[in-house]
Amino acid sequence: MTEQTKTVLVNVTAIALISVLLIVGNTLWRQRTQFLRGEEAMARGDYMAAVSAYEAALHMYTPLGPHVEKSASRLWEIGAGLERIGDTERALIAYRALRSSFYAAAWLVQPGREWIARCDMKIAMLAGRGGPR
Repeated sequence: MTEQTKTVLVNVTAIALISVLLIVGNTLWRQRTQFLRGEEAMARGDYMAAVSAYEAALHMYTPLGPHVEKSASRLWEIGAGLERIGDTERALIAYRALRSSFYAAAWLVQPGREWIARCDMKIAMLAGRGGPR
């Protein structure tokens, strides 16, 4: 292998690694931003804006991302809270947002299988049907 070929390979490898790091960093930053928007909306009592923000954070899925589980938990809490006060329609929106966010994040594996199963049961129960919609 010539010296020029080695230099090209090193440069290509460095550029590829830097690109991957930038993409992951950007995704994590956007995930954090959306999560914080959800927290702000919750503090205002704007549950639908919170659902939207947490759902967007989950759409920025990265394996082991720090806000994935937090966003999923918040969506579940919103659904459960709305369910407790009898707002079935908006509870269903929260549970469906949680479920669909994990479906949208599927790649080599399906993340959030446990959340999807929990949501399927809740949606089936709240929708009054034999199975999830």
